[in-house]
Amino acid sequence: MKKIIELIAEEVKEAFAACGYEERFGMVSLSNRPDLCQYQCNGAMAAAKQYKKPPIEIANAVVTKLSESDILSEVTAVMPGFINIKVNTEFLAAYLQEMTEKEKYGFEEAESPLTIVIDYGGPNVAKPLHIGHLRSAVIGESIKRICRFAGHNVIGDVHLGDLGLQMGLVMEGLRTTKPELPYYDENFRGEYPKEPPFTLAELEQIYPAASARSKEDPEFKERAQNTTLEFQLGRRGYVALWHHIMNVSIPDLKKNYDNLDVHFDVWKGESDVQPLIPDMVKDLIDRGLAYESQGAMVVDVQEETDSKEVPPCIVRKSNGAALYATSDLATILEREKLYSPDRYIYLADKRQEMHFTQVFRVARKAGFVGPETEISFLGFGTMNGKDGKPFKTRDGGVMRLERLIADTTEEVLKKVSENREMSEAEAKEISGMIGLAAIKYGDLSNQATKDYIFDLERFTSFEGNTGPYILYTMVRIKSILSRVSELSEVKPVAINASVREYGADELALMLLAARFSDVMEHAYEETAPHKVCQYIYELADAFNGFYHNNKIIAETDKVKQGEWISMITLVLHLLEVCTDLLGFAAPDRM
Repeated sequence: MKKIIELIAEEVKEAFAACGYEERFGMVSLSNRPDLCQYQCNGAMAAAKQYKKPPIEIANAVVTKLSESDILSEVTAVMPGFINIKVNTEFLAAYLQEMTEKEKYGFEEAESPLTIVIDYGGPNVAKPLHIGHLRSAVIGESIKRICRFAGHNVIGDVHLGDLGLQMGLVMEGLRTTKPELPYYDENFRGEYPKEPPFTLAELEQIYPAASARSKEDPEFKERAQNTTLEFQLGRRGYVALWHHIMNVSIPDLKKNYDNLDVHFDVWKGESDVQPLIPDMVKDLIDRGLAYESQGAMVVDVQEETDSKEVPPCIVRKSNGAALYATSDLATILEREKLYSPDRYIYLADKRQEMHFTQVFRVARKAGFVGPETEISFLGFGTMNGKDGKPFKTRDGGVMRLERLIADTTEEVLKKVSENREMSEAEAKEISGMIGLAAIKYGDLSNQATKDYIFDLERFTSFEGNTGPYILYTMVRIKSILSRVSELSEVKPVAINASVREYGADELALMLLAARFSDVMEHAYEETAPHKVCQYIYELADAFNGFYHNNKIIAETDKVKQGEWISMITLVLHLLEVCTDLLGFAAPDRM
């Protein structure tokens, strides 16, 4: 099903061609003056330069031709050459009715589906998830769902940090308190214990203590670095200890991601590609791509078009250890072998842009990915507190993600409990759904690359551009439809069942609903969940304007009433699709 803006543009392009001008000048966009028109075309201005005519002359000719259109009700030329467009309401109603009958409400999936790998999440094993992990998880999950909705084969990979210095720090931190453990005895040849030498709570205390000590104790830090290297080189005791760390840490990570309704298809990490690294680095050296610099092996990635310096990418440290860049390159090699992706999307803090620039350039230079493969980095901004600085707990620490979810849910529960007629258990369950929507919508409604202020009071408000407001609107529609189902005399009919005049608020709602496919296409093409947020806020606002000015249940014109019921049912379904793409859902009541 073609997008409504495409159908309008086809009419305008044909009119340009019929008047002797190139079709390309008939591009149509949403009006930037909705008080004057619904759509607009500015092509006459561009055509005037090519055809050496006044733009208003071209616009007038096109408008005259468009007067014959069946899908446009009013087209006017405005100085110096703008073309203002309004659609025929019969055409609009028929378009919406067709949407209700189509799979995905008329959205056309990709004709040639791509295989897309999305690298998001990126938590370090042995460390609890904190608010710094929120944006990658929430944005990546939404982009994954949007890409799937567009018809593509998508693999979401958590890409665990399970090989770096934090492993050496944990191992050395544990040695401080339990030096007698067999993992540290190089001469031990027996079987290592099956039970881990720590609980999850203990593990979560070991890392921060070891990390803090490494900043004050150079000798301890050096030991941790050496332990990391020995682990990476396969020392038996350290590998066994690593398995314990993984077995204790990963179930907790999965539980916390589940609480966020974030789900990965692949739970691989840096360690999975460790066996590929020696041959990969040797190949880079043998082909003359990597060379020695101050003891390390590096690859030049500077390009002539760069306006600033791009340092060489280090693929092996002077002590032989691998770096994040090394494992990221090896991961690309593995993904090429397993999935042959057409497209890669990496999500991380925007401060890591240089790292990914280096990695991507080495991957292309070495031929790990072909020139036809799209590989992109989406760097997101920082989640800040009201003081404009990175969000912290009241005592200045980094807040754990589960604490953020709990605090948000508690704030919502206070508001739900003020005026609720439900059990405490139901109130808590509903508050959890609303709290998740508050967090995710509060994040996703901002353009990913920008920093934003996490404002708990505003994000949990049931008014304004918030997740709870969207859910409240959806619950309101569900309530209306529930009442309709109890009334035998009220029946839905086709949205275009009658020819009639439409009120301004009803027309505004219809026009917004008709834009669904266009919004979904742009959200996919621009990897932009915030466009989905903006759309559902406008759609919810338009519905509430319509609802306050029309008595749906009390309407005496049964055909009009039936059309309204079908219309708001479509609106609810569009909101449900969009909120699912954002990673949350509405309860049945609030």
